[in-house]
Amino acid sequence: MKQMGLLTFVLLLAGPAMEQVPPGNAERPARKASEVSKGPGEFTFVRTIYSSPFGRRRWGSWATDYPNADYHFIRGIRYWSGANLNISAEPEQIPIMDDRLFDYPLIYFVEPGYLSLSAEEAGRLREYVARGGFLWLDDFWGDYEWDNVREQMRMIFPDRVIDDLPLDHPVFHTYFDIDEVVQVPGIGAWLGGGVTYEKGGIVPHYMGIQDDKGRLVVFIARNCDLGDAWEWIDDPRYPIKYGLAAYRVGINVIMYAMSH
Repeated sequence: MKQMGLLTFVLLLAGPAMEQVPPGNAERPARKASEVSKGPGEFTFVRTIYSSPFGRRRWGSWATDYPNADYHFIRGIRYWSGANLNISAEPEQIPIMDDRLFDYPLIYFVEPGYLSLSAEEAGRLREYVARGGFLWLDDFWGDYEWDNVREQMRMIFPDRVIDDLPLDHPVFHTYFDIDEVVQVPGIGAWLGGGVTYEKGGIVPHYMGIQDDKGRLVVFIARNCDLGDAWEWIDDPRYPIKYGLAAYRVGINVIMYAMSH
């Protein structure tokens, strides 16, 4: 039933597309907040604002896929999932050193291949996790960006390792049963050549960091772009199978973070 419900939601969202764009053009107007019903919730999707010397966009790498990815993902959870979780209709964007960070159980980092933490920021994130917070990293590719992610995580967790998560890990069975690691592509790679990888990042990984008690405290989607799938789920050029995979993983991560 959950499988069919998600497919129905995605088909309704994807057809007809809410904004039509010329073929080959991966740009479109951002969805306005007013287009999504308002309302508070017990869970709020939080996008982390971070500094990066490699920021390429108006707001920096932290804002990649914003705001459409956030609103589409929220809509999927609110109006389809049926989970006993009250999701806020409005996402938040919070800097690492903002004290509001501790009000939220999960924070999302996009393009952490460009993340550059100060010692103070690393300490703040270490404290955040120690208080029960959860980090989610998404959308980075190839060896160079992977090396940077490992270095940034080492600053936060000097004594922890990043491991591939086995498919019998609870995070893959909190809501959906996920039995494969799907490489979710960015729309640019898909439209540009029909491939699912970028920058030599051919093999996808779902990875994580655990604490002393075995609780997963960081989920890492390596050589994957879940955010692009959420952003472009309403575009008929983006394959539904990748959108489905991205929603499944995203919902499971949230349910795990809220229940562990």
